Amino acid sequence: MIVEVNLESFEYDIHSLVKAFWSQEEVQVLTPATSPAKRAILEPKIGIRVVVEQEKGEIAIGQQEYLWECNPGENLSENPVEFKLAFKRFFYKTLCEYTGKTLPWGNLTGIRPTKLAYAMLEEGMTDKAIVDKLQEQHLVSEEKALLSIDIARRERELLSGIHYEGGYSLYIGIPFCPTTCLYCSFTSYAIGAYRKEVDRYVDCVIKEMEYVSKAYAHKILDTVYIGGGTPTTLEPHQLDRLLSKLKELFDFSTVKEFTVEAGRADSITREKLEVLKKHGVGRISVNPQTMKQETLDIIGRKASVEQVLEAYALAREVGFDNINMDLILGLPGELEEDLQRTIDKVVELAPDSLTVHSLAIKRASKLNQWIKEYGVETLNNTDTTMEIAAEGARRLGMEPYYLYRQKNMSGNFENVGYALPGKFGIYNILIMEEKQTIVALGAGSISKLVFPDGRIERSDNIKDVKLYMDKIDEMLERKAALFALEE
Repeated sequence: MIVEVNLESFEYDIHSLVKAFWSQEEVQVLTPATSPAKRAILEPKIGIRVVVEQEKGEIAIGQQEYLWECNPGENLSENPVEFKLAFKRFFYKTLCEYTGKTLPWGNLTGIRPTKLAYAMLEEGMTDKAIVDKLQEQHLVSEEKALLSIDIARRERELLSGIHYEGGYSLYIGIPFCPTTCLYCSFTSYAIGAYRKEVDRYVDCVIKEMEYVSKAYAHKILDTVYIGGGTPTTLEPHQLDRLLSKLKELFDFSTVKEFTVEAGRADSITREKLEVLKKHGVGRISVNPQTMKQETLDIIGRKASVEQVLEAYALAREVGFDNINMDLILGLPGELEEDLQRTIDKVVELAPDSLTVHSLAIKRASKLNQWIKEYGVETLNNTDTTMEIAAEGARRLGMEPYYLYRQKNMSGNFENVGYALPGKFGIYNILIMEEKQTIVALGAGSISKLVFPDGRIERSDNIKDVKLYMDKIDEMLERKAALFALEE
């Protein structure tokens, strides 16, 4: 789908909304900044034309034209934010009329819809007033508006003890996996090809840790999260070395949550779990994604259903009492009955938290090729599948506590974290709501410096593992430049 818009400032919103309605299509937007060469190729294929002017707008979809004018007396041209909101409402309603469908999150294009509800709660608005505003300004469904309020209120309570200005959280990325899953676009490398590089990688992460522990010695560490990739692709002695140095360098007396995303069952052993337990890791993940073996085979996730069950039982046996499980809705070929069987099995296991992801179709993943071969209709994520997952969480006594959305998400739904009371993942909220500085170590990680006024500055590490290791001193220089902004 080729879209032309005359204002560059509208490019992101136009692209996101068109993609939400035509998820199976590759969407490209032409603006005045588009190169003549690219325009020459794509211009004949334009399917939607958008013209935005001072007090009006025009949308042409094929042979149909839709006109919009500001209401008399609104003077929206004097308020760019309100003007954009008004046009987005018009554009969204036009796409609804043309396609005959609506979206659960209306015209919202950002990935953090709970931020709006959170801000309005902070202002003292009532639930009804928040719902009315979300529906009026963004055409969000009542169900999603109430969900965002429920989660925002819980987030406020959970974050009440977090040190915003004088504190930070630490993320450590381990970018290795047993294999690369069909849907994955994260920075990850098959461990088999990098086994000889892992010790050097751990050395480099430790070097980053040493620098940060000194630079942030005056700050309070609230949470630590080791993710990836799959951290448990490290051998037990490598995990032990990393965690020993971590506990030596940082003051853990203030740490409220220490998580390691074990993730893949085919990387979990008793010895590794015992290393994690020895070093005080309190929260881990054992992520099945689905309990249907045929789907696991399709998505290239080599851990069998039986291995997932064994890894989970082993984690309980070792003594972990805060275990998360991730599920993905809309995986290739899965129907409602498949998801129901997965949920029933998860309810039997009774994890402490459950993260429900709506499949996101990432450009860099192998999933795009699958769709070309088998069709987007093989991805089935609906209101029904979302409710099956939510009902499973309710059966487990869990409450929703964080929510985020991604680009190109199947069904235009969301990812929701559910947990038992007292088992909520604090780091998950912090990374989504961007309310606290997060210092990130390892290849492909991004540090975010959050200022009291809400401004955010970022510093990224090189994604390529070997380049990251070769340029580790440059990674430290980048962090030094970021931290200097606080002075």
